[in-house]
Amino acid sequence: MVRVLILGGTGDAVELAAQAAQISTIEVITSLAGRTRHPIAPSGSTRVGGFGGADGLTAYLRESQIDLLIDATHPFAAQMSWNAATAATAANIPHLMLIRPAWTKVTDDRWIEVVSVDAAAKAIPPDITRVFLTIGRQQLAPFVPLTNTWFLLRSIDPPASELMLPNGKLILDRGPFTLENERSLLLDYRIEAIVSKNSGGDATYSKIIAARELNIPVIMVDQPPMPPGERVTDVSSALRWLQQHIKSA
Repeated sequence: MVRVLILGGTGDAVELAAQAAQISTIEVITSLAGRTRHPIAPSGSTRVGGFGGADGLTAYLRESQIDLLIDATHPFAAQMSWNAATAATAANIPHLMLIRPAWTKVTDDRWIEVVSVDAAAKAIPPDITRVFLTIGRQQLAPFVPLTNTWFLLRSIDPPASELMLPNGKLILDRGPFTLENERSLLLDYRIEAIVSKNSGGDATYSKIIAARELNIPVIMVDQPPMPPGERVTDVSSALRWLQQHIKSA
């Protein structure tokens, strides 16, 4: 059996684990960071929690006799991706990154592109007072001091502390979201701007389409730089990579 470790946390990782588990010569282990209380359970074995940096992941790869490593983490889990690249090199095993392409600005999009969440908080125009904040629950601190702005926040789980909640309303929900849903949300809450990470994929792109239709500006946080190495943009290509390495194993 070829032991494959998938670093998960995305819908692509769940789909990849499900399809890889159908290959009789593969044992699939998916690792989840544990930040979501009720994650979608992937096929195969699952471990939850961090590794303790690149050194800890290297030790796990060796101790668990992992043959192949696929990084299918969220595009903004950049530190994990750099740790994975370092650990795969140290353990001398093949390593692949499954990275969804970032969204591309099109005609009629009103994007204010920034390099970080901190920069996004500073980029909210002073005349805008109602903002749809869709960056998850981990990096809300830069928005807490903006007491003159009302935020509609959406995340899968609530923040660890209410002290980290900016002024506004919290909605707990999980994508994918329809265009009709997003359009109604923006209109019902009289949203004047959106803050979003450029996560790519289809699950949350409807809010970008709705903003385009309603002429609402989007403060878009660019994806962080990723480590060098082999990369693909879809599950089918990741499966082909797996099959090629199984043959040579």
